[in-house]
Amino acid sequence: MYNYYPLILVGSIIGAISLVLVLAYGFVKDKKQSMGFDRNMKDSEITRRLLVYAKPYAWRFAAIGMLMIFSIAYDIVSPIIIGQMEKALTDGKDISFLYFSVAIYASIVIFSLVCTYIQAIILQKTGQQIVSGIREDLFVHIESLSHDQLSKIPVGKLVTRVTNDTNAISMMFTNLLVNLCKNVFVIIGIFVAMLCLNYELTLMVLCFVPFIVLFTVIFRKFSRRAYRKVKDRTTDINTYLSENLSGIKITQIFNREDAKMAEFAEKSSALGKAKKQQIFIFGVFRPLVYMLYISSVLCLFYLSGKGYIDKTTFLGQTIDAATVITFYMYISKFFTPIQSLAEQFSWLQSAFASAEKVFSVMGEKPSMTDAPDAIELDSVRGEIEFRDVWFAYKEGEWVLKGVSFHVMPHETVAFVGSTGSGKTTILSLICRNYEFQKGEILIDGIDIRKISTASLRRHFGQMLQDVFLFSGTIRSNILLRKEDVSDDEIMQACRYVNADRFISRLDHGLDEPVGERGNNFSAGQRQLLSFARAIIHKPSVMILDEATANIDTETELLIQDSLTRMRNIGTMLVVAHRLSTIRNADKIIVLSHGRIIEQGSHEELLAAGGKYYQLYTLQYRREELGA
Repeated sequence: MYNYYPLILVGSIIGAISLVLVLAYGFVKDKKQSMGFDRNMKDSEITRRLLVYAKPYAWRFAAIGMLMIFSIAYDIVSPIIIGQMEKALTDGKDISFLYFSVAIYASIVIFSLVCTYIQAIILQKTGQQIVSGIREDLFVHIESLSHDQLSKIPVGKLVTRVTNDTNAISMMFTNLLVNLCKNVFVIIGIFVAMLCLNYELTLMVLCFVPFIVLFTVIFRKFSRRAYRKVKDRTTDINTYLSENLSGIKITQIFNREDAKMAEFAEKSSALGKAKKQQIFIFGVFRPLVYMLYISSVLCLFYLSGKGYIDKTTFLGQTIDAATVITFYMYISKFFTPIQSLAEQFSWLQSAFASAEKVFSVMGEKPSMTDAPDAIELDSVRGEIEFRDVWFAYKEGEWVLKGVSFHVMPHETVAFVGSTGSGKTTILSLICRNYEFQKGEILIDGIDIRKISTASLRRHFGQMLQDVFLFSGTIRSNILLRKEDVSDDEIMQACRYVNADRFISRLDHGLDEPVGERGNNFSAGQRQLLSFARAIIHKPSVMILDEATANIDTETELLIQDSLTRMRNIGTMLVVAHRLSTIRNADKIIVLSHGRIIEQGSHEELLAAGGKYYQLYTLQYRREELGA
């Protein structure tokens, strides 16, 4: 071994430095990018915020750390025990010593397996509880965002944040962190154990570390690109599926199945190619590391065999068969965690990227918040006043321009005008779905900005043209978690709005299943259910936005009867497409390009011969032609 010592010494020095680098490389902070994602949040900030969720479970992580120590001890001690067993056989010791060694080894294996099992159970339970807390906080935060913010964020992106990204965080807590720590300590422990056993053979093993560092750096570079490409292609195909499955009826109507299939096949092929590239990179990296492992084993056998024949090494250390077997096992346990570290560092950065996305959403402050001294409204009379209100969805593009009007309690007021005149915007501002830029909006003489949003909306019942029903039952959709309501009260509300007529014909009545978005009911039936839903919550102000559009004549008559009854409940604000439905309104406000140009009763506006007269005459003629 003397002739190889200078070469081994130089190689081992380089290897020792490289070992430190390969361990540190995975923790190097990349402020601009990690795993191909733009990073605006530092790793330290992400770690700090994750620790907030992990802090309540600190004692569990301490227990996991103790169990991990036993697992690491097994990796370090087991080769020594096997080496001693081989030595006992070689030296011809009493067979009882061999039995004792086997018993010790079996006990350590069993104890290690039990510790690993308990560790896995605690870790999985803790990780899921932590991620559940993150997921719940994220969902609650999304619910707190304002309408203008939610309209700018694609629903698919929010779903991805709540599901996929939190799953990546879950993997970090349940798998990555513990295995990373374990692998680092195993490498250090085995390195120390090899030095104590035979430092000359240890120096030989270190000579292979620079090659591991080189392969790891190359692997991380290409695995980043491959992972990013797979993620992009997966997002692309998910977006395509989401859109086209929602519109599959249109695809069938226009006989576009083949064209859509071709588009899907193209995107699926792109994803398949990206997956193949990722598999190829992993398929190359693992054999290369395995090649280094085999090379180190061959060098071990050659040098140790030469030393065994010569009976001594360069510095006088003896090598026996027990040492060779122990080193052989140590080399295997030394290379395996190094091989895993490169992959785990990549997955850890991916988890950090997902955590950053989650915390970025949670860091999005609601654009509309309650004032610190916001008041709670116990009751509302229904008096509404706009005072010179200006509003724009985008800065400088005014939708409402100095709108002023006054609605008395229990009045029915209708808003009419062409598309884009600001009718729906007025109703949205009253409920404080958006924050207006100038002017005042008063409810019972109180500025709505001084009222808590939840308290304000509690007194409003909104019925929109596009009725949204949740999957569940008719009962759950009417109540919307208002549990303190009996079936008699529900049916009374349904009778009040004429919804009982079709509900009574259903097989399961109030327990009739509701499909996705209520697609197993007609537009008119969904509208009547939305009326019942509004009535059951006993609002003081009723808001109807195109509630009678796109329904059949029979259902319209039922809705008209329901509207007549609901006028007795409180103030009613109506946006109507069919002017014939608002003849009996106390006041009709006509809007054009964000300004009020006329207001008065139906008869007054017709007599004035202005814009309303033109709209009513035009629509009346269309109805006659249609008839």
